Amino acid sequence: MNIVCIGGGPAGLYFGLLMKKQNPAHRITVIERNRPYDTFGWGVVFSDQTLGNLVNADEPTARAILQAFNHWDDIDVFFKGQKVTSGGHGFCGIGRKRLLNILQQRCEELGVELLFKTEVEDDQEIARRYQADLVIAADGLNSRIRTRYAATYQPQIETRQCRFVWLGTKKKFDAFTFVFKETPHGWFQAHIYQYDGDTSTFIIETPESVWRAAGLDEMSQEHSIAWCEQLFADQLDGHALMSNAAHLRGSSSWIAFPRIVCQQWVRWNDGVPVVLMGDAAHTAHFSIGSGTKLALEDAIELARCFAAEPDIAAALAEYEKARAVEVLKIQSSARNSMEWFENVQRYTALEAPQFAYSMLTRSQRLSHENLRVRDADYVADYEAWFAQRAFEQAELPMPAELQIPPMFTPYKVRGLVLKNRIVVSPMAQYSAVDGTVGDFHLVHLGARAMGGAALVMAEMTCPSADARITPHCPGMYTAQHTEAWQRIVGYVHAHSDAKIGIQLGHAGAKGSTRAMWEGIDQPLDSDNWPLLSASPQQYLDGVSQLSRAMTPEDMQRVEDDFVRATLAADHAGFDWLELHCAHGYLLSSFISPLTNKRGDEFGGSLENRCRYPLRVFAAMRAAWPVHKPMSVRISAHDWVEGGITPEDAVQIAQLFKLAGADVIDCSSGQVSKQEKPIFGRMFQTPFADRVRNEAGIAAMAVGSIFEADHANGIIAAGRADLCAVGRPHLANPAWTLTEAAKIGYRMVAWPKQYLPGKQQLERNLEREKQLAAASSGLTPQQVAAKLLEG
Repeated sequence: MNIVCIGGGPAGLYFGLLMKKQNPAHRITVIERNRPYDTFGWGVVFSDQTLGNLVNADEPTARAILQAFNHWDDIDVFFKGQKVTSGGHGFCGIGRKRLLNILQQRCEELGVELLFKTEVEDDQEIARRYQADLVIAADGLNSRIRTRYAATYQPQIETRQCRFVWLGTKKKFDAFTFVFKETPHGWFQAHIYQYDGDTSTFIIETPESVWRAAGLDEMSQEHSIAWCEQLFADQLDGHALMSNAAHLRGSSSWIAFPRIVCQQWVRWNDGVPVVLMGDAAHTAHFSIGSGTKLALEDAIELARCFAAEPDIAAALAEYEKARAVEVLKIQSSARNSMEWFENVQRYTALEAPQFAYSMLTRSQRLSHENLRVRDADYVADYEAWFAQRAFEQAELPMPAELQIPPMFTPYKVRGLVLKNRIVVSPMAQYSAVDGTVGDFHLVHLGARAMGGAALVMAEMTCPSADARITPHCPGMYTAQHTEAWQRIVGYVHAHSDAKIGIQLGHAGAKGSTRAMWEGIDQPLDSDNWPLLSASPQQYLDGVSQLSRAMTPEDMQRVEDDFVRATLAADHAGFDWLELHCAHGYLLSSFISPLTNKRGDEFGGSLENRCRYPLRVFAAMRAAWPVHKPMSVRISAHDWVEGGITPEDAVQIAQLFKLAGADVIDCSSGQVSKQEKPIFGRMFQTPFADRVRNEAGIAAMAVGSIFEADHANGIIAAGRADLCAVGRPHLANPAWTLTEAAKIGYRMVAWPKQYLPGKQQLERNLEREKQLAAASSGLTPQQVAAKLLEG
């Protein structure tokens, strides 16, 4: 083939040499607009895994790169005057100019034609001039070719929130170093790594708002560098910061990262494919060091596809298919990492060890057990630190002989101590008879209570018959219901050291439907009951029943139903109460703007939309014993344009916190059938992270948490306080015990002294008496009103 690579960066050069090596008969030309030794940026970073890929692709190139690398294993994190070090990470740094020179030399050895100082104005004209069978568009971040054919490539370009400047220093660092500095304007961070014998890259980053508040937007390049030298003087030890972008003036050396995703990577011009590669096709944030890695691996994969498939169209289809998946994985991790650095302020309340752990695991690529493999001593020390604080918070003596993984540390909420951080999620079983639970639920909940989890949550239970999702859903609106629940609660308490909670909820517009195996969300064929919601609604357009908007009388009746069910739940002996305000059910229909179109005081602003759910919650909290915890499940993201966002979720959590909530259970979706959720491992954990660390309330993470490694990482990083695990507990009631065995942790019997003792119970009773005295003569609703007034 005649191959033209437009762009002489890592992608174009590496693809050229790999294809020439594969078949010396190819004529390959790489066209670069700059001179051979012009480059901007200081050093690039590769992991040991990436180096392995390079060795397999072209050993001579890899050998030359390895000889030029500066290698390190440690990561140092400096935060609030403390230094936290973890090892075993295996990174290498190399100067960008040196890397390009190595690739250029290898291209020349193999016979690739290199054409410098040549600007490509028209790719089609270049293709005709060289009679190209294949054009590679590796023309970088600001790709002209991607822009010219935007209708084909369909790029999505998102400018992110931080400004950063790429500098260098002659100070040598023996670890990949992250430094976080607080200023009167906000937080700055530096990403530092040595890439040759005497030079280190020094990237400084901060949110745009902080950058402007510090006046950096109005400084000359020289003044902004001097400002940064003063800020990071402790790390520089008198060394200067250097710029190699003298062509940039003023604040233009500080740039905002553009996140680029293309839907298509191949375009055909008169039978000649034009293929995007490297930054022209995608970007990944520098905080995981993957831009150059992605470019080189694009080249490796496309060369592999041509070796395996002689038909050009078929080879390109395979390349696009394979790389799209791999790039998506990297970009997902890079986005997590990028968002962590954009929101450093969110995590600054953490102590230095937990802050550093959160930073290390920010991308979700590096897990708790990955860290243990890399540096067992670091993880052991961190687990001991975390456990010590967990036992102190739970007011329990620390067992000196135990090394306790984070998910198995105790957690105290009000007067309740949970033996670990694992919760069995409420899971609808559709097995009640006229609202009454029976032997099925005894076995279902009892088995899971004995399976090692600290808290077992019963499925959504309805405070009235017309609040049920299906005729098979459990209720708490008759004495028979209370007695049936009492039997199950008694069994759990008698035969396990788990606690048991109940989730109360009203189906709203999603009620009067069949059991899921008879047709999920499908209305009953007969005996339907009227439906209520914030505004008239059909959950399934043209299929579901039409609900009517609640009147003030409806609101009072439903509130009274919830209070009565709350009192019954306490009588049945439940340890924990959760109010369901998620998934499009009745109270959720008030919160989401997708389903609340009211014009009264319960519609409009987020505060108004939350008014009725808060009223119900406060009435329940007033009726629920003061020493027992109460949580709220919310939909932290509607996954629909114009619906609830994670930013809204923080505000919703703050409102419930003020009303007396102890924990926010952070789920998402199921409010609209128009939703487009993005699934993946722990995909809802970021919502819990934001709620916990921005709203300042304990959070429960849910969704695709299916192994101890996930739970340990979530809890250890402070992304949530509890992990609710659903489907894995359906498959294995003893999931918690099984996961403990997998990681080699021997769960011990819960010591009697760890349970609330006599003094604690007496304190709880005294608080109950004080509340009762203060509320004498008031209804639960009146007590709730006083609570909401502050």
